[in-house]
Amino acid sequence: MRNQKKRKFKIQADPKFNDLMVTQFVNNLMFSGKKNISYNIFYSALDIVEQRTKDIEASPLDIWKKAIENVTPQVEVKSRRVGGATFQVPTQVNPSRKMSISMKNMIKFARARRGKTMSEKLAAEIMDAYKGEGGAFKRKEETHRMAEANKAFAHFRF
Repeated sequence: MRNQKKRKFKIQADPKFNDLMVTQFVNNLMFSGKKNISYNIFYSALDIVEQRTKDIEASPLDIWKKAIENVTPQVEVKSRRVGGATFQVPTQVNPSRKMSISMKNMIKFARARRGKTMSEKLAAEIMDAYKGEGGAFKRKEETHRMAEANKAFAHFRF
């Protein structure tokens, strides 16, 4: 009875777009169980994105999904102790973890921005990530650079 698999709870799709990815993002955005406030922040951020991108034909949800895709890391480095030395070993990222990392990075860098409201900061981060800029995109690039630099230690993979 020791090594049981962790139960994964099913999440429900969001009410507006009927998308599970949106619900996962809102769950990461949420503080103290205030899911309704998180939904309001997310939807108003998408409204701001829609206003700022009238020349782009894509919907705000498509822009957000492209932004998430742009900040999703493919590899990461994990510390591995071999003998007396610690090596940074590059490893592939699990698909569900990829999504989680990208969403959390986008939210983290949106919170760190200077701006008036969280929805405005989130909209700005979504726009920057869509263009291939911003803090979350730089974090992804930095992670890829570290993995590339430590490629020589890939044979220590566990």
